[in-house]
This record gives sequence, C-alpha cells and structure tokens, in this order.
Amino acid sequence: MKERVTQLLTIVRPVGWLILGLGLVATYLAIVANWRELAVIAAACLLLLALAAPFLVGRTNVAVDLRLEPDRVAAGESVAAGVIVQNIASGRLIPTTLEVPVGSSVHRYGIASLPSGGRHEEAFTIRTEHRGVIAVGPATTRRGDPIGIFSRDMVWTPVREILVRPPMVPLDSLGAGLLRDLEGVSTDALSQSDLAFHALREYTPGDDLRHIHWRSSAKVMASGGESSLLVRQYLDTRRSHAAIVVDDVEASWADPEAFESAMSVAASIAVRAVLDDFEVSFVCGDTASTGNDGHLALDAVCRAEHGRTGIVKSARRATQVAPDCSLLFLVGGVDTDFTDMLRGAAAFPPEVRRFAILIDGSETSRVTEIGGLPVLHLADKGDLGGLLQWSVK
Repeated sequence: MKERVTQLLTIVRPVGWLILGLGLVATYLAIVANWRELAVIAAACLLLLALAAPFLVGRTNVAVDLRLEPDRVAAGESVAAGVIVQNIASGRLIPTTLEVPVGSSVHRYGIASLPSGGRHEEAFTIRTEHRGVIAVGPATTRRGDPIGIFSRDMVWTPVREILVRPPMVPLDSLGAGLLRDLEGVSTDALSQSDLAFHALREYTPGDDLRHIHWRSSAKVMASGGESSLLVRQYLDTRRSHAAIVVDDVEASWADPEAFESAMSVAASIAVRAVLDDFEVSFVCGDTASTGNDGHLALDAVCRAEHGRTGIVKSARRATQVAPDCSLLFLVGGVDTDFTDMLRGAAAFPPEVRRFAILIDGSETSRVTEIGGLPVLHLADKGDLGGLLQWSVK
C-alpha cells in the first residue's frame, strides 16, 4: 500500500505541486478575505490540473532494446547507439515520449502511435573525449501533459555503460631480462615439488618417495657401498604477474592531465603485459582488478578516480590482490612523497622486480635509482617505451 501511494505521488511533477499549492492557498485566501481575483486564480489552477489529468490515460506496453556498438572505446572515438521500441500490446500504442539519459545529457524522442507489433527506431552517436565511464540509460517512456504537471514514467532497460579508455602508447616486451621457466619466472627459493629441477640431496624422513632419483641413488650405493637415497630438489616457480599501482590522492598530481597521463601509462603497461602472457593486476585507491583478461585491467583503469587511499595502502592491497606478483610498477605524481613510494615497494617480497614511474611534465624524461628502486621520470608518456626498454635490460 505504501509503495502504491509513493508511485501515485511521483506522478505529480514539481510544476504540478507548485500549481496545486498555489491553487489551495488562493482558495483559502479567497474564502477568508473574499477576494474575487484570488478566486479566479484558484479556479485557473484547478482547471489546469483537470485539463492535464486526461494525458495520463492509456497503457504503455512496449519492448525497448538499447544498443551500443562498441561499448569499449578509446578516448576520442565514437559509439554508435540505437534504441528500438516495439509495441507488444494487443491494441494501438498511444503517442508517448522516450527518454534516454547519456552521461549528463538526456536524449528525448517522440514515439508516434504504433499498431500492435509496430516498431520505432532511433539512432544516435555518442562522442567520447576523456577517459571514464559514460552511463547510458535507463530508457524510460514518459506519458504526461505538455506543461509537465503530471508524468507517468516507466523504465524499460537497465543502465548500460560505455568504458572510455585512455590513449595508449606501444611498448616492447616486458620480458626482457626476466628468467623464464616452462610455466613462469624462476626464483632462488627452494621447493620440494615444482617444475624447475635444481639439484639432488640426501633423503630425509618425510620426503615424498616419488621424488627419489633411483638411478643416482643406485650409483652412489654401487660406488661407495653405502645405503643412501637421493631425492630431487627444485627451484620454486611463479607465473609471470605484473602489478600496476597508481597513487589516487589528488594532491599528488600537479594537474588533472598528469593523473590522466598516469592512467595512460597504466593502460599501456597492462596491454603490453597481456600480450606477453602475464597476468595483470591494477590497483588505484578503491578500484582493483586482477586476472589474465586484459579487459579487466583496462576496465579498472576506466573506473579509477581520485580518493584518499594513497600509494602505500594501495600497494599493500596489491600484495593481497596479486600475491604471486613478479613485476611491480608504482606510478605517482610529482608531489607523491617518494618515501611512500619506497614503503609501497617494500610491501612486496625482495624477489619482485620493482619500478617507480613519476609523472613530471616540468622535467626531462630520464631514469635514476633511489634507495635501490629504479625510477622512471616521465615528462611525456610517449617516452615510456624507451625508458622501459632501457630499464628492464
């Protein structure tokens, strides 16, 4: 019952409430003060309400299909959008209005009377300029009077999203200088069972019998006459996994364009890592993703916004999101505290290769090393490929 009353109240638009309030006040004052002019105003308000009410008559039973092609684009590209309205009622559709919100704007289309099964199609283009997420929809039919006193709205589609990716720069392989094994990057950590064979050692109680090297054990016993078993010992391996952590604090960036350059850097590294068969994790404040699907990282880059998390907490979260990380990129602005960059890098195990990237348009692009951490000072995102190629070797 309460929901029904709420729905009925939403039919009255702000203009309708204004006219209704004005009419009631004018009626009261006309009765109390006996003002004929106020009585005329009250009558006019009530007449407007009475004339607007018939526009609500009629049922709307349609199927609405909202189409976006494609729904992932680079900044500056366009999206072809379309909406198809089909009358699925048994009778004729009374003319109505269709509204499709696109970002902060609203597209309105007049839908003429349609016979049962009739279709109406509208096509439009959505232009993108900046990285981000553009909400499209929900597609809503609006039945009401021309003045906007009453309106009965019905939602037919969910909100769709267009993910606008930042401009990216081509990069060479990130695998340069990395020691690869059959399934990942080998480490110095010894393991009892893995893929990279390392050495033989004497058997100790509790070792897996499946790892006994019988041929070598037989040779030792034949040569020395001692009963000794040798077992295989392995090097631990990890799949190649790149983690990208971006400082989300707005004060760390000289201007909004610097933060957008950082997003371009993150997206470029993510794409290159996927092409190299790396798993990719991305963390920026409250936004995080991980996996071997490149869309996951790029979608997260599209959604990243300023926040209060900071590079240290983001890096610590990345250790949870990507516990098997083998390659780390910390991206900060010119005002990011470098001590925080070092603390963020220290959150990862020592075998992880770490790089800091500082976006600083006021300097020239160069590579330095501070506290054992290679630092790429990036004045222009186009220099990223050259700096990385020089650094990873």
